[in-house]
Amino acid sequence: MRAVLAWKETIREQCVYDLAFKPDGSQLIIAAGLRVLVYDATDGSIIQPLKGHKDIVYCVAYAKDGKRFASGSADKSIIIWTSKLEGILKYTHNDSIQCVAYNPVTHQLASCSSGDFGLWSPEQKSVNKHKVSSKITCCGWTNDGQYLALGMMNGVVSIRNKNGEEKVKIERPGGSSSPIWSIAWNPSKDEHNDILAVADWGQKLSFYQLSGKQIGKDRTLTYDPCCVGYFSKGEYIVMGGSDKQASLYTKDGVRLGTVGEQNSWVWTCRVKPDSNFVVLGCQDGTIACYQLIFSTVHGLYKDRYAYRDSMTDVIVQHLITEQKVRIKCRELVKKIAIYRNRLAIQLPEKILIYELYSDDSSDMHYRVKEKICRKFECNLLVVCSQHIILCQEKRLQCLSFNSVREKEWVMESLIRYIKVIGGPPGREGLLVGLKNGAILKIFVDNPFPITLLKLTTSVRCLDMSASRNKLAVVDEHNTLLVYDIKSKELLFQEPNANSVAWNTQCEDMLCFSGNGYLNIKACNFPVHQQKMQGFMVGYNGSKIFCLHVYSMSAVEVPQSAPMYQYLERKMFKEAYQIACLGVTDSDWRDLATEALEGLDFETAKKAFIRIRDLRYLELINSIEERKKRGENDNDLFLADVYAYQGKFHEAARLYKRTGHESRALSMYTDLRMFDYAKEFVGVTDPKSSRMLMTKQADWAKSSREPRAAAEMYLSAGEHLKAIDIIGEHGWADMLIDIARKLDKAEREPLAKCALHFKRLKHHGYASETYSKMGDLKALVHLHVETLHWEEAFSLVEKHPQFKNDVFVLYAQWLAENDRFEEAQKAFHKAGLQNEAVKVLEQLTQNAVVENRFNDAGYYYWMLSMQCLDIAKESEEQRGEMLKKFERFQHLAELYHVYRSIQRYTDEPFSSHMPDTLFNICRFLLNNLTKDIPPGISKVNTLYALAKQSRQLGAYKLARYAYEKLQELHIPSRFQESIELSCLTIRSKPFHDKEDLIEGMMCYRCSTNNPLLNNQGSVCINCRQPFIYCASSYDVLPLVQFYLEEDISDEDALSLIDLEVPHTDQRAARWQDIDNGDLQSLRMDEGLDDEEEDPFTAKMSFEQGGSNFVPVKVSRPVLRAMSRRDVLIKRWPRPLKWEYFRSLLPEVSITMCPTCFKMFHSEDYELLVLQHNCCPYCRRPIDEPN
Repeated sequence: MRAVLAWKETIREQCVYDLAFKPDGSQLIIAAGLRVLVYDATDGSIIQPLKGHKDIVYCVAYAKDGKRFASGSADKSIIIWTSKLEGILKYTHNDSIQCVAYNPVTHQLASCSSGDFGLWSPEQKSVNKHKVSSKITCCGWTNDGQYLALGMMNGVVSIRNKNGEEKVKIERPGGSSSPIWSIAWNPSKDEHNDILAVADWGQKLSFYQLSGKQIGKDRTLTYDPCCVGYFSKGEYIVMGGSDKQASLYTKDGVRLGTVGEQNSWVWTCRVKPDSNFVVLGCQDGTIACYQLIFSTVHGLYKDRYAYRDSMTDVIVQHLITEQKVRIKCRELVKKIAIYRNRLAIQLPEKILIYELYSDDSSDMHYRVKEKICRKFECNLLVVCSQHIILCQEKRLQCLSFNSVREKEWVMESLIRYIKVIGGPPGREGLLVGLKNGAILKIFVDNPFPITLLKLTTSVRCLDMSASRNKLAVVDEHNTLLVYDIKSKELLFQEPNANSVAWNTQCEDMLCFSGNGYLNIKACNFPVHQQKMQGFMVGYNGSKIFCLHVYSMSAVEVPQSAPMYQYLERKMFKEAYQIACLGVTDSDWRDLATEALEGLDFETAKKAFIRIRDLRYLELINSIEERKKRGENDNDLFLADVYAYQGKFHEAARLYKRTGHESRALSMYTDLRMFDYAKEFVGVTDPKSSRMLMTKQADWAKSSREPRAAAEMYLSAGEHLKAIDIIGEHGWADMLIDIARKLDKAEREPLAKCALHFKRLKHHGYASETYSKMGDLKALVHLHVETLHWEEAFSLVEKHPQFKNDVFVLYAQWLAENDRFEEAQKAFHKAGLQNEAVKVLEQLTQNAVVENRFNDAGYYYWMLSMQCLDIAKESEEQRGEMLKKFERFQHLAELYHVYRSIQRYTDEPFSSHMPDTLFNICRFLLNNLTKDIPPGISKVNTLYALAKQSRQLGAYKLARYAYEKLQELHIPSRFQESIELSCLTIRSKPFHDKEDLIEGMMCYRCSTNNPLLNNQGSVCINCRQPFIYCASSYDVLPLVQFYLEEDISDEDALSLIDLEVPHTDQRAARWQDIDNGDLQSLRMDEGLDDEEEDPFTAKMSFEQGGSNFVPVKVSRPVLRAMSRRDVLIKRWPRPLKWEYFRSLLPEVSITMCPTCFKMFHSEDYELLVLQHNCCPYCRRPIDEPN
């Protein structure tokens, strides 16, 4: 340990009583005279003097959090200062302040005076003070802040809790003649107990536990101690006093040395936090800062490393097993030497010689063998089996363990390096390097040194190889020089070395460190480098011992690099030796393989044994057996080696060269490499070729390698067998390649390919194969089975004969997947009308059950059209289907109108005008005279009618509707409303509005009809059916007329299309607007005279009577009609066309060309714009009829 002065300052004519460091170590607070001085701890420059006290400042203390510090003075006051050097608080005691201390946890301040002590914390308003019987000289808190120790003039240490209550009292034997002058708690976190160091003026240093129990005996001092302080980790104590110096002690109180000698008493000393700097304060005003430098004291022999710890202990570390043993010397350890089973430790007054208990290489138990109780001064210490060697500059002394000096050697220059290099006990050899470059070998029993070499520069490090043939030297220029000892020849040199060591297990390997790299050199090969921190001090096998700062570690270094260097030069035995030091398994395999290829069977065998490779060991054994039998053809051996390694072509070439072609052939066939075998045989040898083919076929048959078998069948032209194997294993890519290569005439293999593709769900490949074969039926079935409908349809377009195969199955699939509308159309396309009808009936039923009356109406209309299609095609079913057609048409209209009523009653808002709803309700009730279809509610219809009638002023009809409702079962949600309305309607007049009744005029006989008619939608007078607008359900001014029997539809059309002769050129002009397939009637201006219209005359003539008399027209009447007045429903056969005559040509009427429903033109156009289709039959407006 050395103490180096960092800085020194003097405060004139002031005694420095106390010091305190800021916890981060940046500032030093000093109590000197009337002021508190703040210094920079790094260079000793003053930062600021603080004034505030009126008398001498005795003590200072800094809080652990670094936010504030306190000073106490003879003026009886305490001042609290902030870290920014501002005074923030002041309080007083009754006597002068002797010491202050901050609690390390709660930052509570303890301030002690001659008669009491106080406890203060920032959150308290007052200071809690406690009287004491004697003057307090020093104080200190435990690490956990729970207890406060007070040292007193009467020789008592009082330990108090945080509230100031005394818990433990320690009475020193000297009493008041030995006042306690300084105390300190050990700050170490590793100690199990709180340890208190107590220094008194009875010149004693003692240690106590928190319980008051003393640890060990009192340590006698030769001076009066004024201050005691611990290093941050608690490993050392620094103490100063009347001996005018500060001394360093171990934590157990063993003196280690002087820190700094001064000219007056040292009153205070403190250690800078977390560092090795110590600051002293003296009576004459001197402040001195010293840096303590702890040098490494250690020794190494092979895998044992001994080093000094805590200045008084020696730790011996086994670098391989990582075991450690601690030897406690309880005195300052000055030197350490280790050799084999010996360990020498030099203490200030003696040298101890230890030996191991046993010869076991891993034994770590040492016992004292000898003590040499003399004080020695030496630079280096070496121990041998029976001697110790002391080196003092140029002199070497050899002493026996009994302290007898046996020999002495005086060198011509300073000794720089010394090392024991082994030898018999009592006759060991030493390797010595001098400053002048001389390298000597000295034997302990020989008084004459032997000069090995003479260099021109000073020696830094030396080592001799295991066989004593080579010497490695590192000189002061960091150059490594390697010499042959016998010939003195320089073998090689390397730069950037600071230490060197030969491998103890391998003669030709050494390693050296320098510049942060570890360098390994084998023989005279290039250096292998890797990064490493520290000094390399030993090399044993694959382990390199490295010293970094204070710790020694064994680094495992794989020896791969040097091994490969030997392998490159085919030096297999040397490479094996290197590998034995430690390489990876893959390195062993490389060594074994290289040695085998180099025909060094012995080395290869050893290496394969290492990696337990039985296969190659069998090969080596067989070769050795063959050698014993007299075989010596190395090429043949090498061919076998190559064959084992998988280098088959090289093996075949060597077999051919040695005349063993049969071996090459059997090798290829065993490996199923028939192509290579064929190549090897060539076309010249038909016998071998036949044998190959036979072998190949046999193997393919029994082989469990299907891919290879398939390939062989293909090459043999056995397509079907190959296809079976490939298909079985699902190798679609391979299969399609075959299918593409096959000719389309080879139908059987192609069909097999297609079947396998179908099974493997490779639709595209199967499709391609069937297309190639031209098997359209199979292709259609494939598309259908795999649900590729688009492809199926495109095929049907080109080949209509497969229509039923596709559409029937498509329709069934759609129906299974709940896509009924599409299914129905598909059945229809396939010509399966009955199935189409069944699907539609199911759809219709579902729509009714789910209250989708709009869809129900649409489906019924579609059903009626399906029935019409069946009637057209089937004579037998015609009668039944036409009845169904009539019924479904009727139901379609009922459901279509009922949807509006259902929406009106179930939904909060209606999009219909009141008169439309009114018309719809009447139309429905007029048509519900017989059975009521499922889903249609008479209650809802009557309820809607009642409400609309009332709104429109048809009070009589409303009352009738409410009376009818009373006869029916009414849902609870309508109950209250209906009962109330039944009462209130009676307050209204019992008649209907005139204009409503006029709206029900028959356009044939001009009779005003009642608003409700139990005979249905016909005139009560002439029984002429009313024609309604399919949106507003107003009565349209149309009268249906019939042709006489002898007039066909074509005749009628041609007659109507003839222009009518007009008497008045300015008379009315009908305008026929033809919008696509829509027929519209419009009036330009004016009207024809009714008297001149033969149709009107005919009508008037035949009206009246209880039975309905239809209007029949003859040819002249037809000729007289204008095409513009007539609307024709052109029903497909077997239905007849229906003819209608408009009696109010100014009313524009449009008829849908698909469903033949009549609309007011304006209504129709608006609905078409809204829905982009006919509101009734949903025919898209842009679809051709």
